[in-house]
Amino acid sequence: MSNTLDLTKVKPYGDTLNDGMVQFSFTLPVPHGDEGKEAARQLLLKMGIEEPQVVHAEDLGVGYTMFTLYGKCQHTVDYTSIHVPKVDVDIMDKYGVEDFIKENIKRDIVIVGACTGTDAHTVGIDAIMNMKGFAGHYGLERYKGIEAINLGSQVPNEEFIAKAVELNADAIVVSQVVTQKDVHIKNLTNLIELLEAEGLRDKMIVICGGPRISHELAKELGFDAGFGAETYAEHVASFVVNEIVDKGRA
Repeated sequence: MSNTLDLTKVKPYGDTLNDGMVQFSFTLPVPHGDEGKEAARQLLLKMGIEEPQVVHAEDLGVGYTMFTLYGKCQHTVDYTSIHVPKVDVDIMDKYGVEDFIKENIKRDIVIVGACTGTDAHTVGIDAIMNMKGFAGHYGLERYKGIEAINLGSQVPNEEFIAKAVELNADAIVVSQVVTQKDVHIKNLTNLIELLEAEGLRDKMIVICGGPRISHELAKELGFDAGFGAETYAEHVASFVVNEIVDKGRA
């Protein structure tokens, strides 16, 4: 395989290298039947997918049908030219972070987290903040040298900021899971605007995270860092402690 792999022309892989095979799944507002299957097939043709095949169609009732299809993609991408902005920091494990704090900061640091706005999904912020963490990665509450305060969900940005000021937070972490109609962007933008209006933006490290959060988006919105899927407490902690030292806040 390695002899025929060209990373400048990467395409989907199904049964054999470079066959371009792709799976699609979507719902159309049409009744279940042959006409609906043909509509789904034609949609893939218009997307540039060759040899589209409907392999499953499920009647959802009231004139809706869900389809699963296969087809062949002819497009390629140059993998060697791809650059994705990401948090540039060496990730330490829990014990590495604790040693770093002890040697370089010499005091407990305070990190306040919350799921703000109308978002009620705490799974993300709990995975980072709570003692048990997630998937064997302990949360910040378990770290020596870190005072982690999880305010939970549906916390108004104003209350979140007020609590961070009250606790003299070194960093604040915002989790956003609900993204319909880009509500996460509106809420995150509002948080930065409030911090700037109160002259607090440069007095603490501001981080956001969630399934549709990237470091690039976070920076565009005015945050110091953004963390997406497959992020654990050690990623956030490593970034925060390094920022504290780099910005002379130890």
